[in-house]
Amino acid sequence: MTKHPASQEKKEPEQSKPGMELPKPTPEQQEKLSKIQKELDTFKEKCLKTRTDITGMSLLPPLQPRPGETINPNEIHIFILIDDAKVEGLAKGDLIVKSTEETTKIAKEINENFKPQVMLITELKEACFDAKYDIIQMVATSALFYDKGLLSALKVAELHKNMAIKKFEKYVVSYIAVGSLFRGDAAPNDIDVAIVIDDTDVKKMSRFELRDKLRAIIINMGYEASQITGVKAQFHIQTYILTDFWESVKDANPVIFTMLRDGVPLYDRGVFMPWKLLLQMGRIKPSPEAIDMNMEVGDKLIDRTKQKLLSVVGEDLFYAVMNPTQAALMLYGIPPPTPKEAVKLMEEIYVKKEKLLEKKYVDILEKIRKTFKDIEHGELKEVSGKDIDKLLTDCKDYLERIKKLFNEIEERTERESIGEIHTTALNLTRDLLLELNVKDISVAKLPELFKKHVCEEEKVPLKFHKDLQEIIKAKKDFDAKKLSKQEVNKVRREAREYIRTILDILDRKRSLELNKSKLFFRYGDNKTGEITFLKDIAFIVKDTNKREEIWIAAIEKDASLQNLKKSDVNEYEKYIKSIKMPHEKILKIQTLESLRDIVGEEVEILWKA
Repeated sequence: MTKHPASQEKKEPEQSKPGMELPKPTPEQQEKLSKIQKELDTFKEKCLKTRTDITGMSLLPPLQPRPGETINPNEIHIFILIDDAKVEGLAKGDLIVKSTEETTKIAKEINENFKPQVMLITELKEACFDAKYDIIQMVATSALFYDKGLLSALKVAELHKNMAIKKFEKYVVSYIAVGSLFRGDAAPNDIDVAIVIDDTDVKKMSRFELRDKLRAIIINMGYEASQITGVKAQFHIQTYILTDFWESVKDANPVIFTMLRDGVPLYDRGVFMPWKLLLQMGRIKPSPEAIDMNMEVGDKLIDRTKQKLLSVVGEDLFYAVMNPTQAALMLYGIPPPTPKEAVKLMEEIYVKKEKLLEKKYVDILEKIRKTFKDIEHGELKEVSGKDIDKLLTDCKDYLERIKKLFNEIEERTERESIGEIHTTALNLTRDLLLELNVKDISVAKLPELFKKHVCEEEKVPLKFHKDLQEIIKAKKDFDAKKLSKQEVNKVRREAREYIRTILDILDRKRSLELNKSKLFFRYGDNKTGEITFLKDIAFIVKDTNKREEIWIAAIEKDASLQNLKKSDVNEYEKYIKSIKMPHEKILKIQTLESLRDIVGEEVEILWKA
């Protein structure tokens, strides 16, 4: 049995062209066309004035004489396609005769060699139904000089069909024009075709894999055909394998039934047309299962629509208002709260405290939150379009007001942030200079003292000296309203880095000094403890493996430890920040005796040599 082309692993030799291209006009045709171009333009304009139902005109290739027949080589045959979809009160035969007479009369006035060949769209369809595909081939190879879209669609479809047949040969069972191409729309915006491939002898891959592989190859061919012909309309290709197509026919798939009813075969090997005729005869009837399935679809779609409406309220509208609400609270410095807390905080902060927001907007927020919760808990099972419209209007109003609120907050935050940045930066700089034992510190001298004692002595990059100057200057410019929003953001970025660096230096220095205040001891079953001396207070950690258990004791004049109480990390850190370091530490025998009493065993002092 022959392998299916999509399952063949052997690579085909590269062709010079991707498929069977349509014959190009000969040099003689091109020369003839250029000579008569003006006459053709005149002929076209007069014909279109006379007949508004003309949808396409093209120059046919020279006719080949039959045996014993003589043809006038000067005759120029012009194909004229008439859209007869909306013609009323005139038989098709009469329409052809009348159109031929009118166009022939115009032709004789312009050029006696012009020979119009009139065809109706319905005639073209009938030719396809009768498998007279040579007419489509002739139209596709003609030179278009007027087209509303149908002739160029046939041109690209014919080329694509030829490419598919060359690639897949006998496996192409049908190539069908669908959509608006032959449905009375003589000026299609897009081109829709379907191709059916025989997969009944495929053995080496699943039909799912075959379908995907075929679709990729055939769509790529469609792109190439569009590029070759220069047709700009969207070219849509539906690829079916024969077994799927048959299953769809049995299941009364509406898409396939529409294709059988309205589709026009541009190529068929006895598959599409028999099914089309059987459908017209009423011999293809949906199975009871297909009828039940389609009947159930209505209820399912109604239920799905209800769920989608609930989803719009339960998810989209809820998060559309809740996310900006949380953003507004975060802008105020509050971590993202729960939805219920967010409503409460918006009222407490922005309505009552700051008086920046009207109460009605908090009511809108609460209404949308409650609706969301009712849906989530199953208490609200259905919403109407009217309800959604009202909620959507409220949601838009709320978002517009929140945007204004954001602007107001940003303006206020800008003012506060510059002042806060300036104060924080100067205080930290002063603290660092004090830590370095610098005397006679004033705001005016800060940059100079910072440069000397921090940048030069502590080897901190000079960039931070420049940052400090910029922060001081920015505060003056902001107060004088000379600072733009971009400049404010720049100062913020630089100040954040400056403050973080100064804090790191301070922490590092305090950590070094703090370590000098610590005494480590060992007792009992090889347990290690730690005592930190802070002037008149000592913090004791009995077991360094349990650092969260901290005790505090007073250091008496005789250096003993008294009034032992339970403490915590917060109290410990508070004392560390308040104590000036370094300071004098005295260790006496009374200290060790107190320590022994605290842990209940003899202690050994540890230190690093």
